Amino acid sequence: MKKAIFVTIFIAFVLVNTSYAGIERITKNSIKIEKEEVKIPEIEIKETNGYISILLENANYLHYPGKPMLPYYTKVYYFPLGTKIEVDCKPKNIEVYKIEKEIVKANPPMIKAMVKETIKADTQEIFPESWYSYNLGGGLVDGKHVTILSLHLYPVRYKQGEIEFTHGFDITIDYTLPAKPIINNDEYDLLIICPEEWKDIVDTLRQHKESHGIRTIVETVENIYAEYDGRDGAEKVKYFIKDMLEEYGIKYVLLVGGKKSYLFGNWGMDGPMKSNDALWYVPVRYVALNDNAEGGYISDLYFADIYDAYGNFSTWDTNGNGIYGEWRWGGKDILDLYPDVYVGRLACRSVAELNNVIEKIINYENSNVASQPWFRRMLLVGGDTFNDVEKICEGEVSTLYFYNNYMADKFEKVSLFVSDGTLTFGVTQPNKFAGRVAWINVIKEMSKGCGFAVLDGHGSPTAWATHFRGYASHDDPWVNGLMTYNMDLLRNRDMLPIVVIGGCHNSEFNISLFDFIKNEWTYQPTYECFSWHLVKMANKGAIATLGNTGLGYGATGGDNNKNGIPDCVEFNGGYIEDRFFNAYGIKGKDILGETWGTAIIDYINTYPPMKDLIDCKTVEEWVLLGDPSLKIGGYP
Repeated sequence: MKKAIFVTIFIAFVLVNTSYAGIERITKNSIKIEKEEVKIPEIEIKETNGYISILLENANYLHYPGKPMLPYYTKVYYFPLGTKIEVDCKPKNIEVYKIEKEIVKANPPMIKAMVKETIKADTQEIFPESWYSYNLGGGLVDGKHVTILSLHLYPVRYKQGEIEFTHGFDITIDYTLPAKPIINNDEYDLLIICPEEWKDIVDTLRQHKESHGIRTIVETVENIYAEYDGRDGAEKVKYFIKDMLEEYGIKYVLLVGGKKSYLFGNWGMDGPMKSNDALWYVPVRYVALNDNAEGGYISDLYFADIYDAYGNFSTWDTNGNGIYGEWRWGGKDILDLYPDVYVGRLACRSVAELNNVIEKIINYENSNVASQPWFRRMLLVGGDTFNDVEKICEGEVSTLYFYNNYMADKFEKVSLFVSDGTLTFGVTQPNKFAGRVAWINVIKEMSKGCGFAVLDGHGSPTAWATHFRGYASHDDPWVNGLMTYNMDLLRNRDMLPIVVIGGCHNSEFNISLFDFIKNEWTYQPTYECFSWHLVKMANKGAIATLGNTGLGYGATGGDNNKNGIPDCVEFNGGYIEDRFFNAYGIKGKDILGETWGTAIIDYINTYPPMKDLIDCKTVEEWVLLGDPSLKIGGYP
């Protein structure tokens, strides 16, 4: 039995433009003290179109709607899980600058199903309120269960007519290590949870995983329900995962089972206090976050977030009213959200679907697909997502950014765009016929095989689509990239991509045929969602998908803060997709669940979800439909 124990603190991520005058460690009784000095370079003030931008090299930028887009730095520290932490941060050498023009303000996030108008705000008081803030959470990082401290330094603060700027910070971190480790076992890697009736079939997958050194446990939903206490099935399953983590040190959890009915069942928030376990082969968790467009959605992240920063069980119901993930008028739960295990789901509804998906996983991993030419193709599909003055095609900008910055040295680019007509048969101006049949080109290119595909635009449970350049404000003509009604025409056989889908509700795997009657975001009847349809098809489609179970959000085109990074990859849904490709292409995370989890952790570290409702929703709704222990590219 290996001991997963370590007692040293280390800095996980430091932006290259900060410098350190020294790090001092002090031990006083049981409290350890970390002291460091951070120096900040000079700011650059740039004027564009009557507004000014405040620039600092390699900084992140605040993006609260109507508030100034000011730079900040993120420093992340890891401690043994359960460490008690307090932080103090003092600014040094503060200067005040008078400014005559307004600082550029953050645009509201845009829904990836329709244009949404939101409030316009102004800042009269000092913003941000403090020189620093920090977020604590418990998560799994590089195989270690840690307490994560993400510290945000705000070197620039704004008040009407002036800015304050500090040249550095003195940071003091007081921390007390836990008396003993919460997790110190390493006996199994993968936990599979499935209904009793499918256990024999799932055992085939277990044997395959074991053959590649992935130590695997299989347990049934029925046994969990019988042996565990909890307010509903989802909570019982989560307590079981916690026990398996502490007893065996599991890293991956595969939930095998979706909704039982193809016709009926609860959609979204039929009731935040109703889980309707009987409708599911493996239970789900609905979260009650209300963004003024929908009242809730499914979040499998619930099953991954086992601990808070102090090693306590992460209930997702901190106000104790029986409503999970609540963020609405009248209540808000304080969530950790960092994954402590990597969770994926095979949302199967039948034995046929289960056999299809297991066969695809086994063939993919056994075939060393990374060595085959088709795997080295990356398919990019996009157009004009949002209405903006510059008429920038956000879907094209974002997918190209992912490719050029993270994947270009490993993959050949294959792009289908509206701006050059490659998606729309050479047509670049609005054309109903070309827009309606653009899916033919997606089918054609996916059928040739690719290791990754990324579609960035609009979505629904039935479709992914985009717009011609400059026509994103109009309902018609749409450019239909792929639909559940036509994706069965794919002929890629065993050349299966991982598909990342930027759009609304594409991964709403709780959908059933008659849900469109009460779900305004469904548009057409469908018995299963876009993302799962791609995965469950026999001998074709996708090996896994990543997408949104609810309304997805993104940023309009351009570079509002003038930092050289397109806004559509810097914030909201574009940023979590960015972090996924960064995790694979730069950090080398080649186990699918770890790539998913690393993207979520990076997002939370940069944009703490409890500060912004849309940031919270972005990480909660981003689901992996696939095997979290999947070796990307297969085994050699």
